[in-house]
Amino acid sequence: MAPLNRRRAPSSVLESFNFALEGIIHVLRTQRNMRIHFAVAVLVLVGGLAAGVNRLELIALLLAIAFVLIAEMLNSAIEQAIDVATTSFDPLAKLAKDVAAGAVLIASVTAVAVGYLVFSGEVGGRSARVLDKLRNAPAELTLIALVLTIIIVIAAKAYTGRGTPLRGGLPSGHAAIAFSGWMAATYVLGDSDHRFLVSSLTLIMALLVAQTRVESGVHSALEVAFGGLLGALVTLAVFQLS
Repeated sequence: MAPLNRRRAPSSVLESFNFALEGIIHVLRTQRNMRIHFAVAVLVLVGGLAAGVNRLELIALLLAIAFVLIAEMLNSAIEQAIDVATTSFDPLAKLAKDVAAGAVLIASVTAVAVGYLVFSGEVGGRSARVLDKLRNAPAELTLIALVLTIIIVIAAKAYTGRGTPLRGGLPSGHAAIAFSGWMAATYVLGDSDHRFLVSSLTLIMALLVAQTRVESGVHSALEVAFGGLLGALVTLAVFQLS
């Protein structure tokens, strides 16, 4: 007979994503180092915004962040699998844990090196030229705003422990991303003649997303309102820093 605690196979692509995000949130809740990595990721992205990194530098930072987070998650998975498999001291088990920890160390050192290479030149030359570069890079600003919004939503769900990554919980991730997109679209258009029209249309779409989450029973009105406010404020802060 199959074990009672065995997880059933996902019945849809959405459920597969839900399982994956549950794994991320579990590591974030239980592993102190993962929480530190998440906090550093937010600081690095905000620092990249302030320093005016270009597209290639932003790609390097995102890859470095992903490299560290993936290594930390694999390290946690290996440690838990070994703890389940053995209850006594085993030199090979210790060696496996040490190797996994070494992988995290390599990823972290590489990320630090990438961060130094990206920021060393930018910090020294910070001036009005940097601000002009930021204003002329709406795509990079929008990407940073969306990534920060997603990270904060995942962290908030991990902290509150309510719902699942894609269903329920505080805040609503769908509403956060929708209102983040509305705010980004409003800023990207600048003084365009079509700014009010496009901003109004994207606001209506964001409100429709929020409404569907409430009507489907996935979120409460408070969770949706909190998510929308979070997404809008994070994006507003990102563009204001420019």
